[in-house]
Amino acid sequence: MEKDKILKYLVTGAAGFIGFHVVQRLCEAGHQVVGLDNLNDYYDVNLKLARLKVLEAESLFSFVKLDLADREGVAELFSQQKFERVIHLAAQAGVRYSIDNPMAYADSNLVGHLTILEGCRNNKVEHLVYASSSSVYGLNNKVPFATSDSVEHPISLYAATKKSNELMSHTYSHLYGVPTTGLRFFTVYGPWGRPDMALFKFTKAIISGDSIDVYNNGDMRRDFTYIDDIVEGILRVQNIIPQGNKEWQVETGSAAQSTAPYQLYNIGNGNPVKLTEFIESLEDSIGIKAKQNLMPMQPGDVYQTYADVDDLFNTTGYKPAMSVSQGVDNFVNWYRDFYQV
Repeated sequence: MEKDKILKYLVTGAAGFIGFHVVQRLCEAGHQVVGLDNLNDYYDVNLKLARLKVLEAESLFSFVKLDLADREGVAELFSQQKFERVIHLAAQAGVRYSIDNPMAYADSNLVGHLTILEGCRNNKVEHLVYASSSSVYGLNNKVPFATSDSVEHPISLYAATKKSNELMSHTYSHLYGVPTTGLRFFTVYGPWGRPDMALFKFTKAIISGDSIDVYNNGDMRRDFTYIDDIVEGILRVQNIIPQGNKEWQVETGSAAQSTAPYQLYNIGNGNPVKLTEFIESLEDSIGIKAKQNLMPMQPGDVYQTYADVDDLFNTTGYKPAMSVSQGVDNFVNWYRDFYQV
């Protein structure tokens, strides 16, 4: 990251897993950061508050409790604060949850993304980096998933909202020249992670002596990416502002680029790991064998995620460094310390 230029950032979802780590790194680099979060109860609010407590020790950080769907509130925040860059990570997350609670996704992921785009447009923000998702690849079978692939067939509402975010961003890049970069995150894990994610649920169950639900009999592959690697990628990308390519054409160019200042990247490990192997690493870290409850594939789930990260590497020099066994170890150590188990 540029050390010499001190910037003012808005990070949405600042009390969330990825947002929390991004804020820490930005403050360490000497930037001024406003963190926004609505502290919703999709998962344990106490974990979000604990993350915030850590962040509030940073003198360069200030927190605003606000819902992204609050149009006036978000517009006012932008006009008051005059952010130079925005890292938009807040969203209603979760593939399975979107099947049971579809309306929650319209407010956070559609209206919420639009209020951020409007804030950027009206206040001349120099770069918007936002979270998309590997789930946009939907029915795609060709692996590794590349940003140049067609992503027209999502299989969960969550994925559809993330694809919508990419389309909305392109429109604002084209119409108003707002530079936007979308990051398709692949399974992120690590300390301070989300309780609705497999690693957290498995760790909790194994330590408690409960059985774990293993979908598709464990025959699933995920491109597990450690949080520090993800954050490093985000911080490098936000320094590379898309310019648009006037020579680019829909028929011949990559879907990840445009004549507008618009860019998409996969941000993952580029190394899918079988769920059974992931569980074995976890058993080794905890020192207890898991009791496995083998289940069929769940609606909306994909068999494997596998990122082609060449574009990101070529642009930023970013290459994930953390092995799954070490990353899982780090999570288990954090979990035992945080919950005193």
